[in-house]
Amino acid sequence: MIVQPRFKDSQHFKDFWTTGNGKQLMEFSGTQVSFDNFEKFAPYFYHVDEIGDQVVRDVYLTKKYHEASREIEGYIRNGVSENDDVPESIKQLFSQTQKIPDWLDHDLLESGAELCMRSNLDSLISLRDYCLIGGYDYAYLNKPLIATEALKKGAVKRLSETLDFWVNVTRYDALEIHKKGYEFAIKTRLIHSYARISIKKHYKDWDTENWGEPINSWDMMATYIGFSLVFMHSLHKLGNTFSEQEEKGLFHLWKYVGYLLGIPENLLPDNKKQATQYFYLWTSIQPPADKDSVLLAHSLLNESLENPILKYNFQRKNLRYLHICCTWFLLDDEVCKRMQIPEVSNRKVFPKTKWMINKIYDNLVSRQARINKGNKDQMKVLSDYLNITQNSNFH
Repeated sequence: MIVQPRFKDSQHFKDFWTTGNGKQLMEFSGTQVSFDNFEKFAPYFYHVDEIGDQVVRDVYLTKKYHEASREIEGYIRNGVSENDDVPESIKQLFSQTQKIPDWLDHDLLESGAELCMRSNLDSLISLRDYCLIGGYDYAYLNKPLIATEALKKGAVKRLSETLDFWVNVTRYDALEIHKKGYEFAIKTRLIHSYARISIKKHYKDWDTENWGEPINSWDMMATYIGFSLVFMHSLHKLGNTFSEQEEKGLFHLWKYVGYLLGIPENLLPDNKKQATQYFYLWTSIQPPADKDSVLLAHSLLNESLENPILKYNFQRKNLRYLHICCTWFLLDDEVCKRMQIPEVSNRKVFPKTKWMINKIYDNLVSRQARINKGNKDQMKVLSDYLNITQNSNFH
């Protein structure tokens, strides 16, 4: 199957890159975009993580789920060697993930983690109100979520899982072999494989030609550009500044997470120029938001109302209002309209105030103090979410 940049002449694509967020990303990264390398990337629409898939067939599909999970945890925590009596696929997975790539730079990993922590709650606003909800605008990217009935699971649980992953891979030394971030990366990789195999088996309407393979490598690349380029652009829009070292570090961190997740290395950008160019090519094969996108977006917006972290109804309504304000501020108007984000009054007040506070805060509080506070505050939010989702109502 050959992939064409089939939406490159459509209105939503042109608007995004000439007047919308795409134009802002080009200005932010100082780059020009073209279709020169399209053929190099296109085959990855039908490319998947074969090693992860084979591990799922060998381990998860041969025993009870909790037994399989315990077995995998043992391999992650204790390591696997060539002489171990384990399936060949396990050896392949762990020989790749236990091998430190030549390009890995621990100082850059640390700088990337520090940027994530230092940006405190702005990081979480960016992930939710730009990266996640903005991703819902790409109709084909969402198809695996729909096929695995993610809407039924509910936004509180989905958000909790994303937050758990993000926080755990962005702490100091988290990605060292056998550590918690490394464990999250391997487990997430196998969850993707498990979901892909289930979709291929049970979801008879899967349209491979148009949607690509479920959770394919090219879509994975776009998702990780969400965690790096789009995330950084969001922080910038909210008035945060970052050093060149931090910026390089953020891309380096996600490149390594992507490597652990089995995304081919040549799909993982090193900087914002590359990321913008790669993202441009990928968006040309994605149609705009459809009815599923709207459902996913509204499920996320209404998460604030369902989530019992805040005790009172007025607090929950206010939180939903603030997230809507940030969504309109961070995403371009066309995207918000497509996803039917509600119109609210005075929607620029909160994000603009945040911007001003960040500018002042930048000069008053030391970098290390902000890293420490950001880490503490993010861990608190995560712990609140985990307390709630471990409550039976949210299973």
